[in-house]
Amino acid sequence: MRHLRALCAIADTGSVHKAARQLGMTQPSLTTQLRRIEQAVGGQLFNRERTGSRPTPLGRTVLNRARPIVAQMAELIREAKDAAGLGHAGPGARLRLGSTGSRAVPGWLRRLHNRLPDTDLTFQTDVSANALLRMVAANQLDAAFVHEVEGSPLRVPDGVELRVLVRREPQFVAVPATHPAARAGRAVAVAELADEKWMVDPSVDGDWDGLRRVFAAARIDPRVVYGDYLSAGDLVAAGEVVTPCQPTSQPRPGMSIVPLAGDPLGVRLVVAVSYTQL
Repeated sequence: MRHLRALCAIADTGSVHKAARQLGMTQPSLTTQLRRIEQAVGGQLFNRERTGSRPTPLGRTVLNRARPIVAQMAELIREAKDAAGLGHAGPGARLRLGSTGSRAVPGWLRRLHNRLPDTDLTFQTDVSANALLRMVAANQLDAAFVHEVEGSPLRVPDGVELRVLVRREPQFVAVPATHPAARAGRAVAVAELADEKWMVDPSVDGDWDGLRRVFAAARIDPRVVYGDYLSAGDLVAAGEVVTPCQPTSQPRPGMSIVPLAGDPLGVRLVVAVSYTQL
């Protein structure tokens, strides 16, 4: 989220200098951060001109995806508080949260701690969104932040309601840093990766079904290997596989994160709450 806010600030102010001042950081620090972001997405996001900084075509693509996420993240805390009935929580209150894997989770928890300092927050993760929904239904969790893959609806138990946080988050792809797609400076078409081995975690609800639909639409039949996303990064960096990932994923040495042309794969981010919490 810090990276996405930085990009939006540069675009809104038209200047790295003005954006740094708005964000409360130094211009060299923001310039360094921008370079890291551009390295991660595999291309230049802004043209540095005498009159300021202007988004490149790739920059406009990334900003179109970043703005809805940044705008709606502010709603997350309010949703969680409302879901658990903690709008006026006092000492001794407790909030039990769950989530599928997301790099946004630490920021969510930090903000909840800041806004609800007297609340006892407990947290757990699970790769299965449906498992977390069942825990909400069983009153084992007060709220769960999960994603729903396009075309693969979650199995929502009776008594559980989904509140939409981000209607559509396009999914990117992690490729080896030496791959041509990492150096192209543009979104890569799925068909361009037809000869690669794709890694998918079958335990993540909807991911494999969603990827199969993307392959069918692109009329490709690539090799697929199964594993867990914790080890996927190492295999990508080693040049063995490519794998779908969140646009906020942090690349590691030897890996690049690039967008998919046409945004063929997307997820909906939701918070699940029990009717008894409404």
